[in-house]
Amino acid sequence: MEMRSECVPCLLKRCQYEADLIDESKKVKVTEEALRLLDKYFEEGVVSAEVATHVHGRVYEILDTDDPYSELKEKSNEAAENLLPKAEEFIKRSEGIKEVVLVSIAGNVLDFGYRDDYDSPDYLTREFENIIEEGLGYDDTDRMEEILKDGQNVVYFTDNAGEIVFDTLLMKKIKEYDVHLSVMVKGEPILTDATMEDALEYGIDKIADQLDTTGGYAVGVDFDILPDNIEEKLTESDLIICKGMANWESFSESDYSPVAYLTRSKCHPVADSMEVPYEVNVAKLFE
Repeated sequence: MEMRSECVPCLLKRCQYEADLIDESKKVKVTEEALRLLDKYFEEGVVSAEVATHVHGRVYEILDTDDPYSELKEKSNEAAENLLPKAEEFIKRSEGIKEVVLVSIAGNVLDFGYRDDYDSPDYLTREFENIIEEGLGYDDTDRMEEILKDGQNVVYFTDNAGEIVFDTLLMKKIKEYDVHLSVMVKGEPILTDATMEDALEYGIDKIADQLDTTGGYAVGVDFDILPDNIEEKLTESDLIICKGMANWESFSESDYSPVAYLTRSKCHPVADSMEVPYEVNVAKLFE
């Protein structure tokens, strides 16, 4: 996805949020450096995820932290765990994947720092049932299921901590279609995204046929550092599943297909570029 002017204040707000989490005294320095890098990298046609990777990387250096969101990620996992019985009850009678996809998308609100309403993991606790009741605002799950029935290889890119707890339900459902499932988590902590530590905590190594990382530090996916064996998997896959907006920002600039994007359309630039309504649950397939 090409970066838009609206992305600039959003990115700055998130950087300042990171300073608030770690060291408020460095907020001015963080803002200065973020603006400097935006001046350097932001131009027409640039990929939003690439700019965000440069900016957040520098902010982490200034704050002297590898993971400013570590406590929030732990709380997000706890919030999702507490809601897991409710989620399992909701999908218990479902025959297809629609309800399981919806539950996995509900966890996508565990993403903080750029909107005032998505204020903490408590947001998911408060809004889970409302999000589920909304259903899917864009629904390609029938076509996804057709591919799963005929396919052999699926690659699944996770997104946020907490959200990954609900992802396990969808991964188990996908395995019912007798496919080889490869799951990808972040190679290093970045924003609120899940890492190998989260994946192992929730037994994804026992659900998936292969569990690997994206290879390093990046918002979304940096295809230049993606391990060679994963690139081969993407080429051979019958379906790629991408959770969250940052994965859309990255994969929408690639030639890989088919890709199913499962996310909440939480910002206007993403909603517009995906051609979906703003603030809905999205399961959209690009073939």
